[in-house]
Amino acid sequence: MADTNFDLAVIGAGPGGYVAAIRAAQLGLKTVIVEREHLGGICLNWGCIPTKALLRTSELYHQMGRAAEFGLACDNIRFDLASVIERSRKVAAKLASGVAYLMKKNKIAVIDGEAKLEGQGKIAITAKGGGLSTIAAKHIIIATGARARELPGLEADGRLVWTYKHAMVPQVFPKSLLVIGSGAIGIEFASFYRTLGAEVTVVEMLDRILPVEDAEISALARKGFAKQGMTIHTGTTVEGLTRHDESVTARLAKPGLTGELKVDRVILAIGITGNVEGLGLEAQGVKIDKGHIVVDEWCRTGIPRLYAIGDVVGPPWLAHKASHEGVLCVEKIAGVEGVHPLDKTSVPACTYSTPQVASVGLTEEAARAGGRAIKVGRFPYSANGKAIALGETEGLIKTIFDEGTGELLGAHMIGAEVTELIQGFAIAKGLETTEAELISTIFPHPTLSEMMYESVLDAYGRALHM
Repeated sequence: MADTNFDLAVIGAGPGGYVAAIRAAQLGLKTVIVEREHLGGICLNWGCIPTKALLRTSELYHQMGRAAEFGLACDNIRFDLASVIERSRKVAAKLASGVAYLMKKNKIAVIDGEAKLEGQGKIAITAKGGGLSTIAAKHIIIATGARARELPGLEADGRLVWTYKHAMVPQVFPKSLLVIGSGAIGIEFASFYRTLGAEVTVVEMLDRILPVEDAEISALARKGFAKQGMTIHTGTTVEGLTRHDESVTARLAKPGLTGELKVDRVILAIGITGNVEGLGLEAQGVKIDKGHIVVDEWCRTGIPRLYAIGDVVGPPWLAHKASHEGVLCVEKIAGVEGVHPLDKTSVPACTYSTPQVASVGLTEEAARAGGRAIKVGRFPYSANGKAIALGETEGLIKTIFDEGTGELLGAHMIGAEVTELIQGFAIAKGLETTEAELISTIFPHPTLSEMMYESVLDAYGRALHM
């Protein structure tokens, strides 16, 4: 590279890093981005995007099995695993190439290689081809993301025991599957494989699945998954795995009970840990806590002009949170007026299983634990005309308001298309909307969004259709 001096260097080209680079370029900063694997990072290549392509296939497969309900004939339904995976990989590749175009469009220099901090704004680059070079930048953002967490005795091998990467490109479709962990990643894979016919068992060490979600929604999700034939064990740990030629035996334990489960394959979904190794962070005095970089509300590490964003700084581990941090971090660097720190309670979360789960803000339990006097509204899918017409009558919209001020504290949903609906409440929360504004808003009919309106009405004893 002819030019080695920049206003901003971004290490990592995932949804946090590449968005930060684009915003920096828009603000006139001379920007370079360093990526050791793929533009788009885990999200575009091995996470958000390709998993949604897989889940779309399973969703259609599920709907085809219900064809008779809609007066249609759809016999001898089957799927071709190789074609399912190929489509997913093509979708990922298309998005990754789109990021490359955006880098070029915004005149952002791209370096393929490993980066290591050398101090005083200098970064040593080890190119993929093996060459060494150094660049300098006034500001540096670390956006290296995270990887699947493993525990002793539960290590992935790529053949019998999978991480999310292996689960997206299986060589064979397992007849039986154990998913360890019931967060969004675990539940999405459990849903995908169960919908396509695998016997799926989910093990969660906590007392309920989707543990960060509202307890009422978690309970409904468990009921829905069990109805589909999924076996779920909560309050249970996996003490070890015994690997055979083409199967795995898991030793399960819960208080007062132990047992074994033999399955074809195992998926590890027990969390993620930040990619902090090999960056020279310790030598620069960067504080790391439990595998994640410690930052303040402006993504500052405590080292002058060194920042970190996204999964590498900790939960919530969400692509849109990383992108938002990238923008606010860059705008703070550039001196843009009116920049606000991230409010984690306003970050929406989505699980793209069947049924879908989505939420924003405080759960009912958290609101009460915080000493709030609250009003809670609920509206079921079974009472909504559009849901009935779609044949999607299982689900619930739940809203939580501060009793004194009417502030929207949280919204929690389960059912068809809630991952699209939740943004309405995310916007409302960001605008500090009260129940009064929501009640005075006109929601179109017939739509699923009417349930959002009715849930608000129900919190105040005014539901019209229930």
